[in-house]
Amino acid sequence: MLLSLRIENFALIDSLELEFGTGLNVLTGETGAGKSIILDALLAALGEKCSSRAIRTGANRALVEATFELETSVAQWLQEQEIELLEGNILVCSRELVARTGNLRSRSRLNGVLVNRQLMSQLRDRLVEITAQGQTVNLGKPQYQLAWLDTYGGESVRQQVREVASAYQQYQQVQQTLDRHRRSQQERLQRQDWLAYQQQELSEANLQDPQELDTLQQEKKRLSHTVDLQQSGFQVYSWLYTSNEEAPSAMDLLAQAESTLQTMVQYDPQLQSTWEMVRDALTQVMEAGRQMGSYAEQLETDPQQLQQIEERIQELKPICRKYGPTLAEAIAHYQQVEAELEALTNSQESLEAREKQRDETWEILQTACRQLTQQRRQTANCLETELVNALKPLAMDKVQFRVSIEAIPPTNNGSDRVSFQFSPNPGEPLQPISEIASGGEMSRFLLALKACFAQQHASSSNGNRDLPTFWRKTLVFDEIDVGVSGKVAQAIAEKLHQLSRQHQVLCVTHQPLVAAMADSHFRINKQAIAADAATDPEERTVVRVDALANRQQRQHELAQLAGGQSAQEAIAFAESLLAQAANFRQTHPQNQNNASLLASSSPPPTPKSSQPASHKESQSQTPSHSP
Repeated sequence: MLLSLRIENFALIDSLELEFGTGLNVLTGETGAGKSIILDALLAALGEKCSSRAIRTGANRALVEATFELETSVAQWLQEQEIELLEGNILVCSRELVARTGNLRSRSRLNGVLVNRQLMSQLRDRLVEITAQGQTVNLGKPQYQLAWLDTYGGESVRQQVREVASAYQQYQQVQQTLDRHRRSQQERLQRQDWLAYQQQELSEANLQDPQELDTLQQEKKRLSHTVDLQQSGFQVYSWLYTSNEEAPSAMDLLAQAESTLQTMVQYDPQLQSTWEMVRDALTQVMEAGRQMGSYAEQLETDPQQLQQIEERIQELKPICRKYGPTLAEAIAHYQQVEAELEALTNSQESLEAREKQRDETWEILQTACRQLTQQRRQTANCLETELVNALKPLAMDKVQFRVSIEAIPPTNNGSDRVSFQFSPNPGEPLQPISEIASGGEMSRFLLALKACFAQQHASSSNGNRDLPTFWRKTLVFDEIDVGVSGKVAQAIAEKLHQLSRQHQVLCVTHQPLVAAMADSHFRINKQAIAADAATDPEERTVVRVDALANRQQRQHELAQLAGGQSAQEAIAFAESLLAQAANFRQTHPQNQNNASLLASSSPPPTPKSSQPASHKESQSQTPSHSP
């Protein structure tokens, strides 16, 4: 519930502070007096987008501050957002606008804590519900009708809408993946042909050993020098193992040295280790000589093997240049080619799997849409009955109303096209409301629709003893009664009164019948005041608010609304309106559908003042409110 609104340097308002009460709060005044500025300031405090024109001319800073008393669910939600509340679940929403060098800077705070626009937007939807005359245009738009139907359906319908949105998003993702897969089919076929060619070339090369090329090149060197190796081998063998007349072999020389050392050891044991080394050397030289002889005898030239080796080398080198540069890298590339080719070969299976997945997600979406359609039809039946009942007291007792739901291809919001069908006169066929309803009928329809929303919330809350006797979301109606008069205006006034028994209602009106029903009445007017000659020699226009605290003040205001003058006849008419409104409030203290809720709840907490802060000034005949 909105407790107070403080405004500084906003539009035509220099300084203003209002305190609102429970029930029906009415704002009246001449056209252009500034009534909408009050509502604009409230929305600005709740994070609505503002321009630099919102700052009063001559000032560079504006401040709007709205104080609310919160219901339990909103208080808990704010605590989840780590916003601490003041005692009594009090929340102060403030917005500071600062103009600097042509730019507008804005800061929103909740109980002094800086918050972002997204949080303020979510909070605004929990605190106030704005119904303006311009919304009647939206009544004819299918997207708004669909949204209103889902709103009336409550959390179960909204949850199903979220499930449909999730299923639709999943289906879209799978379909997009499938489309991309199909579009790349030609590219995949081209890639598959190229990889198949590479696979064939590499497969025919029979690549296995990464060191094969090095081994072949080494073997080629050996075979190319067989004769030289054989000659050198025999020469080494002769030096090590055989002796001739020209020179003894290494083995003969070592044998003589070993025999001499063995004799010397008998006389000098210190030579023992030297003798052993020579002995071991003799043994190794003998073995090396035998091996070199065997090696030289086995060496044979093999031109055919050499040719094969050269051919294999010539086969491997181009492979390395194309896929290497090393043979190991070429083999790794071959393995990659085989893996990718296998994946592409199985792409048809992948396509079929994706098509199957698409069909499965489509069926899930269809099922979710069917469930949502069923819930919407049930909701539509309830809305049709309740809305007709709500319209009857608004001088539309013969009205017909139907929610038409037609099937369309699934979308993010389901597979339904919703249309509000309307017939205000007996015998006339149902037609889209945008094509047949007058402006006054649109206004009454919108009021009845919002009343149904409010009653749906109140009914769903029955039995919850933690709730107060009124739902503390503030309903704001901006000239909802435009274009009507007489009996219809009286019906609208009574409907607003009924709403105000469950909600706090703020209503901007030009209708004396509506204003007479107010629990709190505010008169808004413009005044020209003398400016500070030192800074501005001209007069300035400001908006002032009078809280009409006594019956006489209300009589004069209602007389102005009714006849534009304060003649005795107009005063008498105004008095009759006040008496009629008082009698209605006494005979209709509460809405029947909310009786059980009222009976089971404790009395609502009383705000700082059920009347604006200027009441004491008004009682002392101070004509304007200027804190």
